[in-house]
Amino acid sequence: MVMFGKVKKLTLFLTAVIALALITSGCGGSKEGASEQGEQKDKIVVKFTHVVAESTPKGQAALKFKEVLEEKSGGQFEVQVYPSSQLYGDKEEQEQLLANNVQFIAPSVTKLITFNPSFQLVDMPFLFKDNNAAYKFFDGEQGQKLLKSLEPNGILGLAWWANGMKQFTDSKHPLKSPEDFKGLKFRTQSGGVLDEQFKALGAGSQTLAFAEVYQALQNGTVDGQENTFNNIDTQKYVEVQKYLTISNHGRLDYVVLTNTTFWSSLTPEQQQMVTEAMNEATAYERQLADELDATSFENIKNSGKVEIYELTDEDRAKFIEALKPLYDKYAESIGQEYIDAARNS
Repeated sequence: MVMFGKVKKLTLFLTAVIALALITSGCGGSKEGASEQGEQKDKIVVKFTHVVAESTPKGQAALKFKEVLEEKSGGQFEVQVYPSSQLYGDKEEQEQLLANNVQFIAPSVTKLITFNPSFQLVDMPFLFKDNNAAYKFFDGEQGQKLLKSLEPNGILGLAWWANGMKQFTDSKHPLKSPEDFKGLKFRTQSGGVLDEQFKALGAGSQTLAFAEVYQALQNGTVDGQENTFNNIDTQKYVEVQKYLTISNHGRLDYVVLTNTTFWSSLTPEQQQMVTEAMNEATAYERQLADELDATSFENIKNSGKVEIYELTDEDRAKFIEALKPLYDKYAESIGQEYIDAARNS
């Protein structure tokens, strides 16, 4: 009995030692690692998922963010980047962000209108004069206010990333005036403002996923579309379109988001590291977007496959007048303060 009691005590002691070892090993969750001296040194592992290729401005900027944050934090952060919907697609990423299964996403701005209709701002036609005007708005008081408006939904907007100004293409005839749109059908990436835009021009619209656009243009499901030079070039739309109008009529941009659960778990110093890394990645992304768009325009011209027309100031005035009903309809839901700030940027 004495021997049995000693064995039992020894077993309990060993069990306690093993449990203590497991607790202090630092296993589990999104924090990893320990120092050689046995002191806890957590590594914060975060996931950044997006739906485009690594070679795009968004894809390259996500890698830049990873590089800068990991270096700036001395390895305290590990950023895992998943491009091309490898982890989550368009439909899942917002849900997974809110569940904190992923910590960073960069959706198209129009994907956020379910949270706040003010994000329809970038779809409003002929609102921003050029890229610099858009960047001035994004970085200004109203643009930052719009980013912060998502916090009650558990989402924190960190940055505006650019793709560029949108242009029109179609397969029927040159688009030089509002009358040229009558009877045509255009692909849109979402409803609301974009559907109303084409309706005001006398055209029809159909919402299609980005991956479906080329085939829809090829088989005539839609006659045209609107996109940046870079997307028109890289998606090879010149193979299935005959006319391109340099209209600079709208924007295609992204918002980098995190969730408030993750953000609140960081110390002020860690939050500052993330902010500084994001600022560097944003400057890099915008420069790259501008450069790639310009290069793609040259590629489109040199292809000789599309007839190109650039709207004159007189042409633009006609479009602005034809599309004025959109501002009457959406000014209240978007917010006149945002519209005014964008116009004056």
